[in-house]
Amino acid sequence: MTPWERVVLLVSADSELAQQWMEGLMSGDGLYQLPMAANLAQARHRLWRVTPLVILLDETAVYPDAGRVRAGGQAESGSLELAVRELATVAPVVLVCAPESLGHLDQRGDLAVLVRDGRLDVVQRAAGAGRGHVALSLSLVERRLAAAEGRAAARDVAQTGSPVLAAAAAAVEPPPDFGEVLRHEVNNPLTGILGNAELLLARRDRLPATAVQRLQVIADLAVRLRETVRRLSNAWEERHARSA
Repeated sequence: MTPWERVVLLVSADSELAQQWMEGLMSGDGLYQLPMAANLAQARHRLWRVTPLVILLDETAVYPDAGRVRAGGQAESGSLELAVRELATVAPVVLVCAPESLGHLDQRGDLAVLVRDGRLDVVQRAAGAGRGHVALSLSLVERRLAAAEGRAAARDVAQTGSPVLAAAAAAVEPPPDFGEVLRHEVNNPLTGILGNAELLLARRDRLPATAVQRLQVIADLAVRLRETVRRLSNAWEERHARSA
């Protein structure tokens, strides 16, 4: 499975949590695409462009004030349930939520079917400064990715009819070309830059006007650079194909 297939969508309005998720995934041996969204509207927009293997969802994407004193827990948990159900139609969801939200969801039992069918894992957000939920949510993502890679390997064996032939095919698979390397090595950092800028811009009402302007410039330049990388890599691949 190539890095272009290892897509994990990070959905959180908590910029610190999103950053920890991104750093945790990028610090391992695996290579991923990590599109980011600060709310459900942005998540829907990302899903037009990529199909993730796993979606990491923090309830702050549904309720920006999650974790603070709030009222109407039943109504809120209903909205969270709808968000989870929507995203789980695309890919398995690892949900991070506060204890009170978890309590409402458990009492209602509306997500039990998704849990039973393997479409949902729920992680309780640690209280105070604790960040144990970060490591747990990442471990669940890695487990799901490993399962997806296992299924992909099984399909390869089924297609070749032999695990020996599948291993041999993998051994002679050509290395990635320059265009693929360029896209991966530049686009991964660009995704992080753009995602963090958008997370901050989602809270533009709390930022000085000059800071908002600078963040918008960063986001615009990141998009422009990503488009430049796409054009360069496509042009290289066309020249390579003509000379082959």
